[in-house]
Amino acid sequence: MSVVRAAITQTDWTGDKESMIARHEQFARDAADQGAGIICFQELFYGPYFGIIEDTKYYAYAESIPGPTVERFQKLAQALKLVIVLPIYEEEMPGLLYNTAAVIDADGRLLGKYRKHHIPNLPQFWEKFYFRPGTLGYPVFDTAVGRIGVYICYDRHFPEGWRELGLAGATIVFNPSATKPGLSNRLWELEQPAAAAANQYFIAANNRIGNEAGEFGDKAVTFYGSSYFVDPRGNYVGAVASTDKTEVVIRDLDMDVLREVRTAWQFYRDRRPETYTRTGEH
Repeated sequence: MSVVRAAITQTDWTGDKESMIARHEQFARDAADQGAGIICFQELFYGPYFGIIEDTKYYAYAESIPGPTVERFQKLAQALKLVIVLPIYEEEMPGLLYNTAAVIDADGRLLGKYRKHHIPNLPQFWEKFYFRPGTLGYPVFDTAVGRIGVYICYDRHFPEGWRELGLAGATIVFNPSATKPGLSNRLWELEQPAAAAANQYFIAANNRIGNEAGEFGDKAVTFYGSSYFVDPRGNYVGAVASTDKTEVVIRDLDMDVLREVRTAWQFYRDRRPETYTRTGEH
């Protein structure tokens, strides 16, 4: 498959889980109607970004995988013949919770899941209260549109995981996020294009929009959207999405570009892992 039509979403919090799920079901239908073969939703797509505060009531958003939301989207994926990357709050058992993305193939099969490895703990990102660090490595999933990986939000600041996904054969990596203004703005512009060029694959980066003041009052932040795709040269594929509008961003990804770039720049051949003695230190 030389061209993959891929979709990512950005939207605001509606105020309840069911309407968020229904909204994203419609996003999937809209993407499939426009010929997309894969879609990825934003981080913790069916809830608010509750890392703003520490409150045990938000543990109730966690579900098992497979579980009701995953199974609902498995049926939809099969009906639409659409690969779906589904970022949800996972409960492995009570008290053991992860920030996870389930990957569902276009025939409805649950291929597996990725658990966010790097968990921030700083003002308005109190994620260590909610999530255990990921335990499943950096899997790459063989889907109907090719080999894909997932790297969630804060993960993107750590180059080692991007490289792990490249070494495992990923051709597209999705980075669903919840990113607020401040220190992150410039990094949002830099990191995914740099990672795409360094690792020679496509990256899809999507962020929330809106302000969740109804949930968090004066502690709420305004997420800035700006979702985008970049190619293995580090160039944007089409325009960057808006900062404040709900969008399904759909782009055609030319997989021949990946081969062209890897032929021109032999980064994987010229690596010297035996000399990188400090990257594996604890």
